[in-house]
Amino acid sequence: MDNLVAFIPLFPLIAAAVIGIGHLLGLLNGEASEKTTVAIASWAITLSCLLALILLDADLLGKNTGSWALGQWLASGTLNIQINFITTGFSVKLAALFCILLFIVIRFSINYMHKEAGFHRFFFILSLFAAAMMVLVLSDNAVGTFIGWEIAGFSSYLLIAYAYDRPVAASNATRIFVANRIGDAGFLLGIGFSQAWIHSLDWSQINTLSVQLSPTQASAIAFCFAIAAFAKSAQLPFSPWLARAAEGPTPSSAGFYGAVMVHSGVYLMLLLQPILERAPLIMILVAIVGLLTAVYGFFVGLTQTDVKSSLFFSTTSQLGLMFLECGLGFWQLASWHLCAHAIVRSYLVLTAPSLMHYIRGNPIKPFPTKIANLRWAYIASLQRLWMDQIADRVLVRPVRRLARDLAYFDDHVVDRAMGIPIPALHTISSLAQLEKQKIDGKLKSQDDDFARGSGLIGDLAHRVAAALYWFEDRLVIRGIGKDMINYGRRFGHATNKVEQLLLQPGYLALFVAIILLVAL
Repeated sequence: MDNLVAFIPLFPLIAAAVIGIGHLLGLLNGEASEKTTVAIASWAITLSCLLALILLDADLLGKNTGSWALGQWLASGTLNIQINFITTGFSVKLAALFCILLFIVIRFSINYMHKEAGFHRFFFILSLFAAAMMVLVLSDNAVGTFIGWEIAGFSSYLLIAYAYDRPVAASNATRIFVANRIGDAGFLLGIGFSQAWIHSLDWSQINTLSVQLSPTQASAIAFCFAIAAFAKSAQLPFSPWLARAAEGPTPSSAGFYGAVMVHSGVYLMLLLQPILERAPLIMILVAIVGLLTAVYGFFVGLTQTDVKSSLFFSTTSQLGLMFLECGLGFWQLASWHLCAHAIVRSYLVLTAPSLMHYIRGNPIKPFPTKIANLRWAYIASLQRLWMDQIADRVLVRPVRRLARDLAYFDDHVVDRAMGIPIPALHTISSLAQLEKQKIDGKLKSQDDDFARGSGLIGDLAHRVAAALYWFEDRLVIRGIGKDMINYGRRFGHATNKVEQLLLQPGYLALFVAIILLVAL
């Protein structure tokens, strides 16, 4: 039964590929194709869910061996990366739970996203996310887990920026993406240290051979993976990104930040239990960060006025408690807490649009007077303890500056060392310049305001400018100069504006009066 594990992420991946290619080719587009897209996504997640449940039953009956290898991906010296999966334990249980929750989210999305402009794009991203989460949870290799980790993060970026025409959505998605790259750097460092000191990237080998590590080595590996977990599960100082994720549609909020992806960091801590137990200082750090995050989520959540923000800060608080449990060594409690919270939170987020209907006639009780009269606490909670500003200054801005510095270093140091002249990278070739001049010299009838003018003078100027450009292009400079067409365009704009002014009632009456006076 072990070989069934490979098909669990495969079906959603195939669904994402079919929906994405169909949408690009125009085969799945508009309301008429919604049923086809829904059928592809629904059947894929249904099959994955059934296979996950079968694998779970086999595990409970003791028929699974624990791991199944599909083959070798890369081998170089001591580096050996296999495509293998976990078939027993908590990973299988979590995969089955996530499959069920994602099935519910997809079914909920059918009516919720009906007639939306990005309907097909949404189901493509959701299917891709489902495949990524299955790879993340079931992979027995750190590289495979990281691939699922990254694809899930990229999918979340696309869904946060679902309404990309809104500047707030695009800005929040970008900020979240940048902040999470710090966690990805920690994950990569953890992979590097594991390969250097353990000479294996399989989770089973890393946990088994962790007894051979010194306390310093175990602490270094645990710290790197802990940073990755903090970023992915919105622990301090990364907590502000979770509230910004509310820009995505409600089903994506339930799948990404309510039930599934936001628990990835906690899952990583549970997966690395043996290494964390050999690093007591890191466990203390995890407990402290979890406790502070829980207090922060509770305190800030008291003053939230919209449903999504309240739920997200409640999620932050619960995730902090899970990290606190891991830091204190209550691994079993943390695993049960993760599963229970995923179920409850997905229900709360999916029912959030109907909350006003549910609480009608049952208003929320006010805070006690002692708490309500603390003005400083109210301001601090309303400002979210200024964590947005702190995270922006400490995390986002340094990453952006680093990106600019690396780009400058690449352009002015690496490229020069490689013998590539700087002007060649930023200028246009002669042929490209010629084509650009030809294109720019033509009137843009679709985009130009003058060309869209309906006036007689504007149309005449358009024809004159086109004739002058043809004469200049064919007989004078052959596409090198475009002065005359520019002059023609400017003249056309000016005359069109004059005509528009003359068509206004006041100017039109004045013009008629002048004509009558001249006639008389």
